[in-house]
Amino acid sequence: MSVSVEWSSWRVALAGMRDALSLPAWVVGFGLIGVGSLARDVGYPVEVAVLSTMLVWAGPSQVIFFASIAAGAAWSAIAIAVGFASLRFLPMTVAILPLLRRPGQSVWMQLLLAHYVAVTAWTEGLRRLPHVPPPQRVAYFLGFANTCMATSSIGTFLGYYLIGALPIPFAAGLLCLTPIFFLASLTAGLRHRGDAAAIMLGLVLAPICDRFIGGGFDLIVAGLIAGTIAFALRPKKAAP
Repeated sequence: MSVSVEWSSWRVALAGMRDALSLPAWVVGFGLIGVGSLARDVGYPVEVAVLSTMLVWAGPSQVIFFASIAAGAAWSAIAIAVGFASLRFLPMTVAILPLLRRPGQSVWMQLLLAHYVAVTAWTEGLRRLPHVPPPQRVAYFLGFANTCMATSSIGTFLGYYLIGALPIPFAAGLLCLTPIFFLASLTAGLRHRGDAAAIMLGLVLAPICDRFIGGGFDLIVAGLIAGTIAFALRPKKAAP
């Protein structure tokens, strides 16, 4: 019985890998090419560039990391800057973990799953996980997210050695692939007017909050405002 369960988990993980390779993993992989180029530009070895992808797992935060090193910032300041840039993942993690939590699941497993929460894994997870049986969701998510991370690590590695061949505007443009895919995935998952309102308000409020708030809190404030209004606009369930 345990053997069949193990094989079933592997099949589910392979399904997650296949879905990731259908497009999402390639998008995020190409997006991290620019990070590899930036790491080499500031004089860090390729191993550090790839390791940053696996440990930080967030293109904008990696850009802040290497750019701050190039500017000669103190390590404490770099840590704080990267931490603030990653604050946006907190509400994303809170939103997706209920889909992955299982009875008896350890805290360490939940922390591992939280590490994989990034833009692509989050948007695709919210869209795909409800259609996966609850006992199989962790295996599916790990297969999907690990494939995205592996492809991104390869992209970082290639970008490190393509620095001389990539025009700077093109390398910078690659970083925009992930947010473009993020927006497209969110749009594809629209279910009601509340979802549409959240996206539209987010697009309007994000630059405003960045201008007047910034400091890593702009996306959180924009998300709280847009999400609260969208929650109020959600369809009301009929009384039983």
